[in-house]
Amino acid sequence: MDMENTPQVSRLHIALIGKRNAGKSSLLNAWLGQDVSVVSSVAGTTTDAVRKAAELPGLGACVIIDTPGFDDTDRQLGHLRVGKMQTAVKQADIVILVAGGPVLTPEEREWASWLKLKKTPWLLVLGKADTLADAEQAADRLSGELDVPAVAVSALRRSGFSRMMQLLLQLLPPDFGKETITGSLAAEGDRVLLVMPQDKEAPKGRLILPQVQTIRELLDKRCIVSCCTPDKLAAALASFRESPHLIITDSQVFPQVYGQKPADSRLTSFSVLFAAYKGDAVALKQGAESIARLTDRSHVLIAEACAHVPAGEDIGRVKLPRLLRKRVGEGLQVSFVNGRDFPEDLSPYDLVIHCGACMFNRRYVLDRIRSSQSQGVPITNYGMAIAYLTGILHKIDFAG
Repeated sequence: MDMENTPQVSRLHIALIGKRNAGKSSLLNAWLGQDVSVVSSVAGTTTDAVRKAAELPGLGACVIIDTPGFDDTDRQLGHLRVGKMQTAVKQADIVILVAGGPVLTPEEREWASWLKLKKTPWLLVLGKADTLADAEQAADRLSGELDVPAVAVSALRRSGFSRMMQLLLQLLPPDFGKETITGSLAAEGDRVLLVMPQDKEAPKGRLILPQVQTIRELLDKRCIVSCCTPDKLAAALASFRESPHLIITDSQVFPQVYGQKPADSRLTSFSVLFAAYKGDAVALKQGAESIARLTDRSHVLIAEACAHVPAGEDIGRVKLPRLLRKRVGEGLQVSFVNGRDFPEDLSPYDLVIHCGACMFNRRYVLDRIRSSQSQGVPITNYGMAIAYLTGILHKIDFAG
């Protein structure tokens, strides 16, 4: 897939954070050579996270996120803006903390400590270097003091950007972009059958992103790819002289497909594949198995990455709750969140069930998994949960 067409969720995410008027927007505009963010001497001009797709030498396809100042004092909106900034940081593979001066404020130090605690790769940029007589010395001092890479940058003079890029390359996670959707489940020459319902939830005239990405990867692997809808599965299988090596289906038709698959064909789902591609398959599998501990007094949170309006037999809001209540009882309480809304406090819940998260990048999904784990709340995803509830979790294959 060429970089210009790389989906945003597959791009390296870099977030710029700092206090108001630290020069984040000026730095971003000078760095990319275009007016991406509004620049003003008035503190707090950036009121929401601004995302810009870019192609950067050595880093490739990226999303740069300019965030509001974390010292926003607006009583009504300040905490909302800071919340959006925190969400942006959770999505970031690398964070650039733009310091407002050579002496860090308590808030800047607090955020530096938080980034270290989260084990987020980050660097310190001393912005507005043109206003300081000893900017480079100050950057070196802060680097040693915080044990983090630091560089002095001037948006006005367009200086320091080469060094900043060198540091970003050093911070690039070594495994970034190395994950594959199908892993060792498919190799060159393998016959792969994709079973894809085209129901009300599927956008008219288009395939959903996981299907598109999976098809493209299989073609890049030089697999022989066939597709059908569930009602044509028998006819599709009959058309093969040999059984397909792998069948990938939508999780909601797991039982139907499993009942028809040849004994020598491996079976998985898009959601199960994305459990490893976007997150932690082992943790999500364990989360699915924790369904056995639910009772009719339990409380389950279902998290959907898309902010779509549910229609008809929505898998998250209708089908999964129905399957869960059939298993544990009608008293089961189910709550829902979508988009980037996700509770900081998960203590009210006994289980989190997440969608396949095709609209989120890997870093953000892993943050949600770790947040759940740190609070002792099991987490799984749609595909894993449905496989468990239909009794085939131990019979499907996982990407390795």
